[in-house]
Amino acid sequence: MKKMTILDRILLLITGLLAAYLIIAGIDGFSTVPIIAFTIAFGILLVAGLLLIILGFSVLESPIVVILSTIIPLSLSLGLVWEYFPAWKIGYLVFALVGLTAVIITRTSTKGKGAVITLATVHGVAGVLITFVPFILSINGTTSGRFAFVGVGGALIGIGGLLLAFLKTGKPILSKERILSVLPALLLLMTLAYVIGFG
Repeated sequence: MKKMTILDRILLLITGLLAAYLIIAGIDGFSTVPIIAFTIAFGILLVAGLLLIILGFSVLESPIVVILSTIIPLSLSLGLVWEYFPAWKIGYLVFALVGLTAVIITRTSTKGKGAVITLATVHGVAGVLITFVPFILSINGTTSGRFAFVGVGGALIGIGGLLLAFLKTGKPILSKERILSVLPALLLLMTLAYVIGFG
């Protein structure tokens, strides 16, 4: 396992501070449920960053981290759907709850293809929504152009999720060392994109 450097910890600390800013003051203009969903996502991002700083990259081996990292895209996508696609909000809430439950069950009781397929499906649906919905909304004028940066953050979280998912399957896209080397910077860029997009 790659040892965490001082630079890694600094990047993760800045990520945590940006996530804390989003929780305290960075999300305005949304209804109650989306604000709660976004706050949960950035709260978990803050906790995950602190766990990485304190425990190092070895914490990524825990199934709890996979479960927590699933809540982030599910919460962000739920907030977007609830705010901008009210006709789908209950259906997507059910999908998010069922998807999270399936990830918890497969991560704590089974391994192999079932767990990977479940994780990829849940992350895939949430990732597509977080990436493309903000771009569509900003292009058609529903939101400001700056909101497209939420989509940039969604794309970055998708890349990070894919890298970690393939690492867990034993068939990494990049070497484990390389993935862990880029992860802190990726998390920082992702959070910065959310700060710009939600600001």
